[in-house]
Amino acid sequence: MEMFSAALVEYLQQHTSPESEILKNLDRETHLKVLQPRMLSGHYQGRLLAMISYMLRPQYILEIGTYTGYSALCLAEGLAKDGKLYTLEVNEELESIIRKYISLAGFNQQIELLIGNAANLIPNLNLTFDLVFIDADKLNNAHYYDLVVEKVRANGIILVDNVLWDGKILANHSDKKTLAIQAFNQKVQNDPRVESLILPIRDGLYMIRKKA
Repeated sequence: MEMFSAALVEYLQQHTSPESEILKNLDRETHLKVLQPRMLSGHYQGRLLAMISYMLRPQYILEIGTYTGYSALCLAEGLAKDGKLYTLEVNEELESIIRKYISLAGFNQQIELLIGNAANLIPNLNLTFDLVFIDADKLNNAHYYDLVVEKVRANGIILVDNVLWDGKILANHSDKKTLAIQAFNQKVQNDPRVESLILPIRDGLYMIRKKA
């Protein structure tokens, strides 16, 4: 969703802390070898994810939807010293590139990759999470939210990506994904357990705080 001019986007990136060489290489390899590279978080959003993680210093992070691992590496930067990030990815073909960059970034002990259907994996994670990032199949946003909200500590944060969906949420679109995202956004807005804010970053990032 283009909310800013190309020149302003360039300015924002120039005045944002740079990404590491490992993240640059992962971005490049994703664009060369993987379908739909637009799904990668990228420099600007990646620095936001890292910033939020540093602010929380989470003990446990859950990521639903790894893709090639860019966002996982960013989120892991802010982990507590003995913290751990669990990242769930359904596409087993991406496993080799994910593990490659987890290793290159030195996060073998901090990041645990689980391959499989997130709806089946989440109930087996008997942990309380400080931070959750949902960036998977949009039709199941509401289901993932229901599975994780009770696993998030008081004042913990849930982040959900792509909630503006290229602006389709404002128009009369009847495709399943748009309708699902519209319904999910309203569900969060109506949930008395949380406070929420949509950040107009890239394709929309929902920031949800679980009330104490």
